Amino acid sequence: MTELCGGIDLGGTKIEARLFSGPDAETTDIRRIPTPTDAFAPMIDAVADQLDWLTGQAGAIPVGLSVAGLIDPVTGESFASNLPTTGHAIAPAIAERTGLTVPVVNDTMAFTYSEAHGGAGEGAEVVMGLILGTGVGGGICIGGQLPHRHAGLSVEVGHLGVSNRALARHGLPLWPCGCGRMGCVENYVSGTGLTNLAEWRMGRRLSAEELEASTDPRAAEVMEIWSDLAGDCLHAIQIMLDPDCIVLGGGLSKMPGIAERMTEALERNRLGRARLPRIVTARHGDSSGARGAALLARAASC
Repeated sequence: MTELCGGIDLGGTKIEARLFSGPDAETTDIRRIPTPTDAFAPMIDAVADQLDWLTGQAGAIPVGLSVAGLIDPVTGESFASNLPTTGHAIAPAIAERTGLTVPVVNDTMAFTYSEAHGGAGEGAEVVMGLILGTGVGGGICIGGQLPHRHAGLSVEVGHLGVSNRALARHGLPLWPCGCGRMGCVENYVSGTGLTNLAEWRMGRRLSAEELEASTDPRAAEVMEIWSDLAGDCLHAIQIMLDPDCIVLGGGLSKMPGIAERMTEALERNRLGRARLPRIVTARHGDSSGARGAALLARAASC
């Protein structure tokens, strides 16, 4: 097995290419360029530019692409809210543009695969990756492999509805989601959701850092409400997937004591005396999406 591999993380604002080396796939070089978001063809050209950079650095190495959104496993077509990929098949477009076969994987699934292989979820049979960023997303890895997903969905926990009992505990209203529905988890539990809660309770849109630093007692109340809603989300994850380990990623995962806070929140929401999963923060942080895609490409090349 070659120890060199590359990963490209295609995001809404930047396309990040990473070169990895060694059996543990450690980052050795990084290149970031802006994401063209006006049309599909310029975006594919930008991905091709990053592929050229990786092959220029290391030759013909396995390279994988991590991308947000749904990827249909039959047609290869994508659906995304912040990228011009909807209705397009990314892998064939890259192949036509570059002549290279590049596996394309959902970013949260790539994150989870990375953390299950030499990451914070190493050794767990079932790893759930939970991204708490601008939105809320999830992925799952079972026995070291990404399971078949009939419609190409990742673990779209951000678009579950928050339970009525959780909303009722705090007198919270139903807020509209960008997906067109009401009361989705990510409007309450993401970084944006935490800011929404601050505005609802305090009349000001405050970030997690500002809430943690505030001496206003209402800021602590907002954090407690957020923790309870996050615990309700974790409860839904546990009763549906029952993972051994939940790995936290995204901006909110950098809050001090987040793993302990989330464990306590699930403890308060768990069903009966169900054994709790281990809750940890990602070992590879922001590199995990690209790293997971790179590892998948490396495994496919063997």
